[in-house]
Amino acid sequence: MWRLNEFNLAHKSHTVVHLAVHLPQQQPIVYQDGQEAQAIERAALRKTTLTSWFELNKNDPSAHNISYSDIPQYYVFDKSTTNWKKRQRGGQNVIGRLPVVSILDTERYYLRMLLLRKSGAISFDDILTINGLRCITFQQACQEYGLLRGDQQWHDALNEAAQFQSPRQLCMLFAMICGFGEVEDVPDLWVQHQVSLCEDFVHRYSEQTGPHYALADIEELLTSYNLSLQKLHLPTVDLPASVLERANFDVVEEQAKANSYTMQLNSEQRNVVEILLSAVYNNAADTPKCYFLDGPAGTGKTFVYSTLLHTIRGRGDDVIPVASTG
Repeated sequence: MWRLNEFNLAHKSHTVVHLAVHLPQQQPIVYQDGQEAQAIERAALRKTTLTSWFELNKNDPSAHNISYSDIPQYYVFDKSTTNWKKRQRGGQNVIGRLPVVSILDTERYYLRMLLLRKSGAISFDDILTINGLRCITFQQACQEYGLLRGDQQWHDALNEAAQFQSPRQLCMLFAMICGFGEVEDVPDLWVQHQVSLCEDFVHRYSEQTGPHYALADIEELLTSYNLSLQKLHLPTVDLPASVLERANFDVVEEQAKANSYTMQLNSEQRNVVEILLSAVYNNAADTPKCYFLDGPAGTGKTFVYSTLLHTIRGRGDDVIPVASTG
């Protein structure tokens, strides 16, 4: 009925412009096998949204007070010339988006932090220069800029991640921050973000027991960094991580079903399954994580879903199918 009535299948209120965040001479390059040299030569002649922003600030004084993330509201990036050009109209519904950078990628992480706050930069060296002091690293520049006082950077990171990441991913980030970040007050970090970190467990259990399960999950994650709740002065729980509720599936049985279902896939279904499994297990930042599967009734969409469920469960991982409608 939706299609028969010609209702819109999708609606976009805002345009989101992806803005590059890369270190000097480390912009990503797409190439085909055997054409690496040509791709590098082409990349040397083309500017990214970031390096083009530097050029814009050199040549257009009116851009000096506009931050990198806000520049798409006032300028359009011309991909053919790789230059920013002033908008003639619109811009109110345009959002500049800097990709999330893992704290493991230390220098890019701190470069992104500076790009969100510093306007009018004309080069990477300019970003590294704070109050006349040319810093060696972007982390040092953040320190001189006053962005690393106390644990505010870690609070900011968790607050931002809470907008789009699941509680499980937040727990992983929390453990990562404890393992690699120089956190001054870990207990306070836990208290301030406890609601976001425990959301799934509170929903599954209760407000009283949910935090215990969340802490047990974090305890398990901290072992990768040779840490524990006790070492970080966090509340310890008697609940071992092994008792965290998991779906009661027989892995061997799921593997058998996965093999059986996979053998029955046609070429298009197999291609879809391979793409989605790659998205599930590929943790690269540029790997798409949202897909839409469409097709007429009887084309095997449900069969594809079932194959994915059995395959992932057969690998010992948890997966929960959900739907907004019946």
